[in-house]
Amino acid sequence: MGRPIPEEGTGGILGREYRALTLGVVSVVLLVAFEATAVSTAMPIAARDLHGLGLYAFGFSGYFTTSLLAMVVSGQWCDRSGPLRPLTAGIAAFAAGLVISGTAGAMGTFVLGRAVQGFGGGLVIVALYVVVGRAYPERLRPSVMASFAASWVVPSIVGPLVSGTVTEQLGWRWVFLAIPALVVLPLAVMLPALRRTVAAPEQDAGPRPRMDGRRIWLAVALAAGAVLLQYAGQDLRPLSALPALAGAALLVPAARRLLPPGTFRGVRGLPAVVLMRGLAAGTFAAAETFIPLMLVTQRGLSATMAGLSLAGGGLTWALGSYLQARPRFEPMRERLVQVGMVLSATAIAAVPLALDHAVPVWIVAVAWCLAGMGMGMVISTLTVLLMRISGPRDAGTNSAALQVSDALAQVVLVAAAGTVFAALGGGSLAPSAAAGGATVAAHPAAFAAVFLPAALLALVAALAAARLRPAKR
Repeated sequence: MGRPIPEEGTGGILGREYRALTLGVVSVVLLVAFEATAVSTAMPIAARDLHGLGLYAFGFSGYFTTSLLAMVVSGQWCDRSGPLRPLTAGIAAFAAGLVISGTAGAMGTFVLGRAVQGFGGGLVIVALYVVVGRAYPERLRPSVMASFAASWVVPSIVGPLVSGTVTEQLGWRWVFLAIPALVVLPLAVMLPALRRTVAAPEQDAGPRPRMDGRRIWLAVALAAGAVLLQYAGQDLRPLSALPALAGAALLVPAARRLLPPGTFRGVRGLPAVVLMRGLAAGTFAAAETFIPLMLVTQRGLSATMAGLSLAGGGLTWALGSYLQARPRFEPMRERLVQVGMVLSATAIAAVPLALDHAVPVWIVAVAWCLAGMGMGMVISTLTVLLMRISGPRDAGTNSAALQVSDALAQVVLVAAAGTVFAALGGGSLAPSAAAGGATVAAHPAAFAAVFLPAALLALVAALAAARLRPAKR
């Protein structure tokens, strides 16, 4: 049984009582952030050396599929026995997947490693949210979420550079094999403190909930449906309608049952929080995915410069998360989400201005700093609101729903954007010595058709944020 955490006191997240736990959980987030940026840089070289360019996309979709499943498993596991076991199991699986991929002799084995890694990542992210909700008093949770956002700043800037240097000097395998060694630090720092502060749900809350096998199968259906939709969105032939229909038939019913009732109608309280998380993450990802491609193909930037145009967003994301943690904003969390979504919508709408060569290209970097600020405010605030709504017995399930909404919206909206882009003349990638090694024969309207609907949906989400406050009883 976990000991109760008092609400009173003036110590912060780095005070004596919480210092070890904070350093541990932040180290885990830092590890995941560095992996996300470093591995993505090394992936193309790995696929080429393993003669598996045809399976390149599965290196990403395999991770995504198993992480969706693991999020649901982790939520139930946390509610049953606390976050300690799923967190340690997730870190172990995450490291094991990196080792499998780093030692792979064929692309199939490499994809298997990515799938194992994705399962570990899904366990970890939900368990971390439960740790924050149960180990820290409410007054400190915004600061913890701000520290999570700050943990992404350095990896987003130096991760690709370090990964690229290691890949060129030592080989891509060392990018995968070196990261598991970093697992030792967060485990050593965090586990003792975690054992002291977090255990199974309180005994007076009733019997422990059982693992729901039906929800696990729903998660399998959800992940399979998402993969089929991604596949169909990349191939516009008439036969692609078959996997698209099959994917929708699996995904829609599973999502309706896995997410809180009323999520897709934006019912006040928890359903609206979960819906907003998906809309915020999905619109941001749909736009961010196509910004480097637009800058390379329409404005002639190198791939490196195009990627650096997004780097400022990581800094301002941390700044936005820091601002939402200020005590003065505590009574106005719903308004923070609205303001953040307006900032994001404005930034996304400004990006296609760069399609006009009379507009300076740096406007994209400025716009993405604005978008990062908005997202830092929104994502952290929604997490704090979720923790406020959730009790000890359903913190895991609700945290899993938040993460599933986030991941699912990203894949659906990115797939939809890719389909529209291709249908309007987006073209196909081909090797070239120019533009960072790739060229795309794309009409500017194809990019505008991606950014403007995403901006409109983000603006609709800003209006819907008024429903975040639970209905009065």
